[in-house]
Amino acid sequence: QVQLVESGGGLVQPGGSLRLSCVASGSIFSRYVMAWYRQAPGKQRELVAVIIGSGLSNYADSVKGRFTISRDNAKNTVYLQMNSLKPEDTAVYYCKQDFMGRSTWGQGTQVTVSS
Repeated sequence: QVQLVESGGGLVQPGGSLRLSCVASGSIFSRYVMAWYRQAPGKQRELVAVIIGSGLSNYADSVKGRFTISRDNAKNTVYLQMNSLKPEDTAVYYCKQDFMGRSTWGQGTQVTVSS
């Protein structure tokens, strides 16, 4: 059973930056598809960014050019660098791992963008 532990959330002013981290257990991290999702109050959970083992990534249109997903396979860690944050980025951010048809979610980390 893969376990995911997220960190890095917090309160930031509009225009600021945060970096989220998600550490995964397991010895075959490089084979996992890793993604970040977010869920704002009263809204459905949505995909923010996804990255495969080779480093190829894709983003939601709402975050393109502002967010960067990356991974360090040696550290079993996936990151989400968030720049130029907006109030509408406020949400609980979740890390997700997919492998062989199975998914695991992290516990989530709160990101609040407010002045």
